[in-house]
Amino acid sequence: MPRSGLAIVALALGFSTTAHAQTLTAEQQAACKADYQKYCKGTIPGGGRIIACLNKQGDQISAACRKVVDAAQAK
Repeated sequence: MPRSGLAIVALALGFSTTAHAQTLTAEQQAACKADYQKYCKGTIPGGGRIIACLNKQGDQISAACRKVVDAAQAK
């Protein structure tokens, strides 16, 4: 699988809350793709680790990704 395809799969799998996997829309995944690749590329997906990693970046992530992260944490 190409690296970009693997990153998308990892991103989709990594956006989960503690016990419940979250299904993100293509729009939500796209909102955080660049931020994921820039700040959290080495983060192992699952258990909300990618959301936590993105959240740690604070104001450095895009506004669109911040909305996705905030919504994921609210669940």
